[in-house]
Amino acid sequence: MGNVCGSKSEPSSTMNGNSSSLPSKQVAEGGFARANFIVDNTGTLTDFYDLEGKKIGQGSYGSVSRAINKSTAAVRAVKTISKSHVKNIDRFKQEIAIMKMLDHPNIIKLFETFEDHRNIYLIMELCTGGELFDRIIEVGHFTEVQAAIIMQQILRAIYYMHENHIMHRDLKPENFLFSTKEPLEKSCLKIIDFGLSTKFGKDDIMTTKAGTPYYVAPQVLAGKYDESCDLWSCGVIMYILLCGYPPFYGETDADVLTKVRLGNYTFNASDWKGISEDAKDLIRKLLKINPRDRYTAEQALNHLWVRNKAPKAKGAPLEGAQIENLKSFRSQNKLKKAALHVIAQQLPDEEIEQLKQIFISIDKNGDGQLTVHEIIEGINHADLKEVPENLAEIMKQVDADGSGVIDYTEFIAATLDRKKYIQEDLLWAAFRVFDIDGDGKITRKELSQVLHNGTVSDLVEGHLDEILGEVDADGDGEIDFEEFVTMMRKQ
Repeated sequence: MGNVCGSKSEPSSTMNGNSSSLPSKQVAEGGFARANFIVDNTGTLTDFYDLEGKKIGQGSYGSVSRAINKSTAAVRAVKTISKSHVKNIDRFKQEIAIMKMLDHPNIIKLFETFEDHRNIYLIMELCTGGELFDRIIEVGHFTEVQAAIIMQQILRAIYYMHENHIMHRDLKPENFLFSTKEPLEKSCLKIIDFGLSTKFGKDDIMTTKAGTPYYVAPQVLAGKYDESCDLWSCGVIMYILLCGYPPFYGETDADVLTKVRLGNYTFNASDWKGISEDAKDLIRKLLKINPRDRYTAEQALNHLWVRNKAPKAKGAPLEGAQIENLKSFRSQNKLKKAALHVIAQQLPDEEIEQLKQIFISIDKNGDGQLTVHEIIEGINHADLKEVPENLAEIMKQVDADGSGVIDYTEFIAATLDRKKYIQEDLLWAAFRVFDIDGDGKITRKELSQVLHNGTVSDLVEGHLDEILGEVDADGDGEIDFEEFVTMMRKQ
């Protein structure tokens, strides 16, 4: 069934046009965010990537293909968006800006973008496990444990998004991909489409009708809603996972929407007889007609059904080696810290699986961000001899954007093992992010642009002086690849 409605029409523009009105993450002065390293390239895509002819996905916007990075051999997914098929480029600009903001294990990673006169290209992580929708079709319905594994990942991602003031507005099984073809117990689930997502403020009421009939909340149809619309969609998804069909069904979109408005559904005795009361209770709490009574993502994650049925994070506790990496991260110069962020972002899930599991196990409330208190708990739980005295100062250095919490990529960057990040292909990928014009040298201006979005201040100038003083061995005022590699490999 089609969408209820797209987003409101806005004036068309190019990708590299005015971005002041686009959503972005607040960054403290002198700090940097993951978005700094997701480059909007003006070069030709095929200069950097070999595209495979076979399409792995198709939509009204264009297509998705596999691509291989020519310099690093990394395999990526390329989403090609045909400008002629897009009524409003601004919607895609908003989608890209939101993807740049989001940093969570259950959200698809965007690496970079390209644009030419015909298309916009999004270079993203490649997920090979297919849509959640296809797995539902394949198995009919899931066991409660399997459904809880899926719902826990969805709810974590939504909790994180809502904490960062982003609502999705189009949650449905087609918008989730499994990272690998392994059984779902071993494959990470990722949200993949942010075309209808939007930033919201406290007490904001949205009016744009957006979403898909089976999954849309009654308040969206009425044109007066908030982020709780996403939790309604979660309730519908959970219902489908457990019985194989939607709670609001009709022969036409109009029939479905009539049932959604009334909010009437049943647990058919023959299909639901083996399913626990806890599961039904959570569905009821997510499908409350009144959004004020509806569970939040945090409440849903803490519901007995999720806590009892979804396995606990299997991550080992923090180890001494990771604490040592955190300590040494603090003393690195700003360029090396930033390069470690780029590398952490580029590494595939399987390379950082242990660190990902540690992050999830330390993140006690499941909001996708670590507080100093959660890190201390993680250290205590690990039976390490002592909490480093200067832990608060270490955390301040790890918190690159100054948000007061440690984001996923910030944690990976600061705990990454040296053996992982000194590989030449990864170092080249990181160098390329800073070498904006691709001439093989990083200039002071390029450093300023990537690390500080071109901001000029005494603090920024001091950072640049320090980096060049330490890294520019031949004193020519620029950093070449050899100097960059020396900096990264220095103990």
